[in-house]
Amino acid sequence: MNEYIVKKYLFIIIVIVLCVIAVAQNNIEANERSTMKIRIKVGKEVLTATMLNTETGRDFISMLPLTLRLKDYAGTEKVSNLPRRVSTKNAPSGYGPSVGDIAYYSPWGNLAIFYKDFSYSKGLIKLGSLDGGIEKLAGRQGDFEAVFELMD
Repeated sequence: MNEYIVKKYLFIIIVIVLCVIAVAQNNIEANERSTMKIRIKVGKEVLTATMLNTETGRDFISMLPLTLRLKDYAGTEKVSNLPRRVSTKNAPSGYGPSVGDIAYYSPWGNLAIFYKDFSYSKGLIKLGSLDGGIEKLAGRQGDFEAVFELMD
């Protein structure tokens, strides 16, 4: 074979290998970003949460930092209105939340942090979960401010 043709094929093979490596690296980075961490400050208390990397979760995260006024609802959750509705594209039709879950209730457009398990609710979309410390929210009486921030 002609030396030129060999070099041409070798160049094509190198380009293909580099493309495969780049795609693999992108997939690794995407998996590492499959969840996002946030910090929730309530007075002197600091909680962390792991948020799901979904369209709804990313849209909520895009609003951070955010100061919300939380209040108790039905002895089960702390809720707050959000400044705007978040995307529900590709979201499930609902789910049954567990203690520590952070969710978006699409019919009302509000955020909910559950301190008690609850039954399946249509329109409820899981955003993530507290990493611990739910008792710090559950025991709070009356309305209170919470600051939500994306962690580095």
